[in-house]
Amino acid sequence: MFEGSAYCPHCGSRRARTSGGPQTARCPACLGTMSEVQVGDTALMECDRCRAMWIDAKTFEHICADRAAQAAVLHQWSKPPEAKAAADVRYRKCVACGKMMNRINFGKLSGTVVDVCKGHGTFLDAGELHLIVTFIQQGGLDRARDRQIQELKEEQERLNAMQSRREMHPSVQIDMSARTWTGVDLLKLLDHLKSH
Repeated sequence: MFEGSAYCPHCGSRRARTSGGPQTARCPACLGTMSEVQVGDTALMECDRCRAMWIDAKTFEHICADRAAQAAVLHQWSKPPEAKAAADVRYRKCVACGKMMNRINFGKLSGTVVDVCKGHGTFLDAGELHLIVTFIQQGGLDRARDRQIQELKEEQERLNAMQSRREMHPSVQIDMSARTWTGVDLLKLLDHLKSH
């Protein structure tokens, strides 16, 4: 498409991406300039130099929930981005507040590690938004939810088993809040077994 045209001259489709919005910010990755771009009906900020993106929290939730917004993201690339070489882990500052962001594996299963400032937004390196949308559309969030439910069930079963052991041996005091048996718990149990 020619620069400035709103529709494709071949198929007539409306341009999925426009740029030149009023907002700018410094990129936390390369210190380049991030400018506002429109991807479909979604506004986000993209670095002119490294193509990293900043997406505010509300917009990121919208992309994760809305199929049309996801389609606009996937339309940006004809194929998924190439894998990057392993780099040093770097913590980055939030575009909105300047505090260090947390690094999280999106959905705990996706393998895409993003920088998040709770309440403000998410910073993604080039291509990571495409990977996240692909993960969502392939049922990744459903798998993550199922895994979390399974982990909660297993935790409940573990607590029930500990409670049963406690009722069978009331003289043994085991810390129920611990996620795993501690050395102190095992020593108490061994002392109790020796005495009986």
